[in-house]
Amino acid sequence: MLPSSTSSLFGDLNVEITPDAPLGAMTWYGVGGRADLLVRPADIDSLALLVKRCHRSGTPLRILGSGANLLVADEGVDGIVVRLDATFFRETKFRQSADAQLLRAMAGADMARTLMDATRRGLEGLSQMAGIPASVGGAVRMNAGGAYGCIGDSVHSVTCITRNGEKVTYPAEELRFTYRATNIPDPVIAAATFNLIPTDPIGLRQKVKEIFAEKKASQPLGEHSAGCVFKNPIDPAKVRRVSAGKLIDRAGLKGETIGGATVSRRHANFIVAEPGATAGDVINLMKLIKQRVFDHAGIELKEEIVIWRRGEEP
Repeated sequence: MLPSSTSSLFGDLNVEITPDAPLGAMTWYGVGGRADLLVRPADIDSLALLVKRCHRSGTPLRILGSGANLLVADEGVDGIVVRLDATFFRETKFRQSADAQLLRAMAGADMARTLMDATRRGLEGLSQMAGIPASVGGAVRMNAGGAYGCIGDSVHSVTCITRNGEKVTYPAEELRFTYRATNIPDPVIAAATFNLIPTDPIGLRQKVKEIFAEKKASQPLGEHSAGCVFKNPIDPAKVRRVSAGKLIDRAGLKGETIGGATVSRRHANFIVAEPGATAGDVINLMKLIKQRVFDHAGIELKEEIVIWRRGEEP
C-alpha cells in the first residue's frame, strides 16, 4: 500500500518518478505486470532518505537490479520499486591500497562491463562472473556464481543502507557468503569493493573468453530467460549438492511447455519465455517441474530466481 500522499516520501528528493511502470518488460524474462511506482534516485542521500521514509510509513520497498534473476507476477507489485540506474549508481573506480588492488563498484554497475574493465587492466578476481548477467548489487545480494566460483570470493567490503537510512560498510570478515545467499541484513546494497590481483591481461582475457564460450554453448543466453530457475539441491542420499538441471532432465522435462513457457532443451534448469508467454505460464511450469522431480527423485527443488507478487512482503 502507498501512503495517501506519496509526496511525503520523495517530494523533496532528487528522484525520477514513473507511475504504473512496465516492470515485467524490464526483466530478462520480458513478461509480468507493472509497478505502482518506479523511483530512480540520482544520489545516495536521496536513496537513504527514501528507504528511511518507506520503512517508517510501512511502504513496501523493492530494489530492481538488472532484472536477470527476477520474475514479476502478472498482477504486478505494490509499494515502491527502486531502480539504481542513475549515473551515480553505475560508477566504478579502481584504486591501489597499501597491499592490494581494489575496485569499488556502485550497486547499479553492470556486472559484465565491470568484469571486462577489470580484465582489460589485467586484474583477476571477477572472472568467475563471466556469462552471468547481473548488476553488482544483485550479484552480491545472492552471491551469484557457478562452477568457477562466486562473487563473494573476492569481496573486500559492502556498503549498505539500513532501514533507518543509515550508511554502513561491512568488511569481508563480518560477512558470510554461502550458496546463493549472504547474511547482509539491510534492505539496500549501495556499493561493493573487491580485491583484485594483477596478472597477465592476455591470459586473463583468454580465460574469461573461454568461460563465456562454455556457458554460451550450454545455456540459452540469447533467449528470454532468467538464468537457472532452481538452486542445486542437496541430495539426502549423497549428502552433497547435485545438479538441478540433471534432475530435471532425468525427469524427462526438457522441452516441456505450459502456455508460452518452455523448459530449455539446451539446459533443463532454464525456462524460456516464448512470444505470448505470461508470468503465470512460467510459474505454473515451475510448479510442474518441482512436482515431477520430487516424484522421480524424491528431492525438493527450491527457486533460485526471485518472484515478486502484489501484497507479499519484499
